[in-house]
Amino acid sequence: MSFFQILGIEPKIWSVADLNRYVRQALESDYRLQDLWVMGEAFNVSRPSSGHLYFTLKDSEASLRCVMWRSEVADLKALPRDGEAIEVHGHISVYEAGGQYQLYADDIRPAGIGALFEEFIRLRDRLEKEGLFDPERKRPLPAWPKRIGVVTSPTGAALRDVLNVLRRRYPLVEVILAPTPVQGDEAPGGIVSALSALNSYSQPDLILLVRGGGSIEDLWAFNDEAVARAIVASESPVVSGVGHETDVIISDYVADVRAPTPSAAAEVATPDRDVLADELAEVRNALERAYQNRLRELRHTYRDRLVRLRSASPRAQVANARQRVDEAIHRTTAALRHNLALRQAAVARLGQTLRAVGPSAVMARGYSVVTRDKDGTVVRSIAQVESGEGINVRVSDGSFAAQVTSSEKGDKPTEQN
Repeated sequence: MSFFQILGIEPKIWSVADLNRYVRQALESDYRLQDLWVMGEAFNVSRPSSGHLYFTLKDSEASLRCVMWRSEVADLKALPRDGEAIEVHGHISVYEAGGQYQLYADDIRPAGIGALFEEFIRLRDRLEKEGLFDPERKRPLPAWPKRIGVVTSPTGAALRDVLNVLRRRYPLVEVILAPTPVQGDEAPGGIVSALSALNSYSQPDLILLVRGGGSIEDLWAFNDEAVARAIVASESPVVSGVGHETDVIISDYVADVRAPTPSAAAEVATPDRDVLADELAEVRNALERAYQNRLRELRHTYRDRLVRLRSASPRAQVANARQRVDEAIHRTTAALRHNLALRQAAVARLGQTLRAVGPSAVMARGYSVVTRDKDGTVVRSIAQVESGEGINVRVSDGSFAAQVTSSEKGDKPTEQN
């Protein structure tokens, strides 16, 4: 039973706005909270486009949200950096809309390097001297990973971001999760064990070590020396994608590749399937062109060799021989026909001559052939016949019988050239 119930008084029911306003007024009424200096380490320092400055003051036991308006920020010589120990002047009040009490700063002065940041610097410098940050030591990522290991919290947003990117860019890859805490005292040992398990049993092509953003305490597991040496000892290349782009931690220095965010780590580790599709189309077109060119070359070679084979085959030689025989027969036949024509023309000319000077033609001109009756001898001289001997006289249109009654020797005819 409450105090008001004992007294029979009905307690007042506050609205959230009224309660926050009352707390603000109570804080602002305490003079000690309206003019004070607070010392701590600055973390999560940000200055958005509004020009105001937001950061958190931390020590080993607590943290305090701080805001500094743009008009006061303009008077600062330098903005505080994450991990820097600073002293902040201002007053305490409540941001009523968010129910958050915070320090409204009007001045900031340095107080030296914070303990956590100093530890980070010492470890970074020592590992760098050992050569763990050397670019020559770092390995290239495989162009076509088949299996990717992911070291992160199974319930964190980083895993969802990585899986979404991998599903969009390269859905063929196999993803193996090695779950581990990513902040707190158990985180360094868990990260080391997860890296060891992936290398021993799964042997992925590469490993993504990822976590979302947070304060330097939240990310401190990734500044652990054991984690750094486990990354260096990993058989598979490691991509560090821890925090936001402005967060820089030891795992970023020792990893083979540093990505600003978990999503960027997934993008760095895989090819883009759209780009692969374009490249595949180019390769396909190049292969098609090469195939067509090669096919044309083979067809040309085939035709050339077919012509050579046909010209060198026995059948071609026989055909050539047959053609030569046909040509010889044709030439011989033509020569024979030409010779025969010449001979026929000569015979025709002889016939014409014969017809012109032969007995029939001579007799047609009035000459006759006289033969003896007793032996048919042609009478060429008067000495061949006697008076009273019978003769036969042949003229151009016939013959008739006659008898020699007398003979008279005449002059011998002269020869004409």
